[in-house]
Amino acid sequence: MRKHLLPFGLTVLFFNPVYTQSLSGAAERLAKFAVSQKQMQALGIQTAPLQNQADSVRSNFPAQVVVQPDREYVVSSQVAGMISQILVQSNETVQRGAALARIASPELGQLQLQLLQAAARATLAQQSAKREQALFDEGIIPQRRVQEAQAALKESEAALRHAKTALRLIGLPSADIEQVTASGIPQDSITLHAAQAGVVTQLEVKPGQRVDPASALLRIVQIDRLLLDIQVPAAEAGNWKAGSKLRIQGHEIGARLVSTSPMVVANSQTVALRAAIEAGASHLRPGEFVTVEVPAGTAQGAWDVPLAAIAHDGKQAYLFVRNAEDFEARPVSVIAGAGQRARVQGAIKAGEQIAISGVVALKGSWMGMKGAE
Repeated sequence: MRKHLLPFGLTVLFFNPVYTQSLSGAAERLAKFAVSQKQMQALGIQTAPLQNQADSVRSNFPAQVVVQPDREYVVSSQVAGMISQILVQSNETVQRGAALARIASPELGQLQLQLLQAAARATLAQQSAKREQALFDEGIIPQRRVQEAQAALKESEAALRHAKTALRLIGLPSADIEQVTASGIPQDSITLHAAQAGVVTQLEVKPGQRVDPASALLRIVQIDRLLLDIQVPAAEAGNWKAGSKLRIQGHEIGARLVSTSPMVVANSQTVALRAAIEAGASHLRPGEFVTVEVPAGTAQGAWDVPLAAIAHDGKQAYLFVRNAEDFEARPVSVIAGAGQRARVQGAIKAGEQIAISGVVALKGSWMGMKGAE
């Protein structure tokens, strides 16, 4: 394979139609052509060693900020009744245990009545058990009477615990239950309290409104931990694994990929990736749309190069690799690109010198070699 010197007037030759026409194929051209150091300096050709710069090529995809499922809490009514008072405002920050709303309910009165009856029976059963034990100790009654009294006491105590549990399940605090038990005076309404701290995002009811059991009254969200739902093309979904680092464009906020949906959205042919925001969540709001930068797929034998280092002949891309006194056009595949960087794959290896400037001149000389032959 003969080598040919690159003329100093190469930049003029490149714009000549004779040299800019594409030949029948890259296979018809010589892959190597001679270029001296003096010619490289004259034409501004610079080289750099090939090296893989992690995350230098990134792709941008749309994403939505969402709340972690375990950070959203729905406050609901466990009894039928009427909302007598709303004690918080929408978008208000509340602490754990804060009073949220009051409900007046006939069902509450019935449950408290059952509590008082169970408490009275338990007290009577306890007194009876003590009396029977004393009579047995004096030898007046048989042991069977003591055993029957003890069984009745256990039954009454179980009924009392059940009555208390029923009140706790509808939201009555334990302190209020004990107060009703001790005083014998039932309450006319129930106050619902926050089970966790957070921000009240929705008020579903108003004072005077009647509600049924399990009706949603309001929602509380903790926004200190947020997620990203990212939509990527289905064909590229396998390029990223759990643990991959992501960035949110326009923010100094990082995220980490935690899962990939196994399902494809039919109308858009995309797959949802879910990422956890690791820091800076306070700068984002649930429901907000952002752009996420994700590293390009790391296929085996892939390299990140400047976009200016790539020359195209039709649909085929090339890199110009520098040897001792010549350049060699190596075919590569561009698998990703972002900004001024691209990720390529081909018969190249670490440490090889590739042209990163003056590539237009090199391409002109390479394409003109067929005519020179």
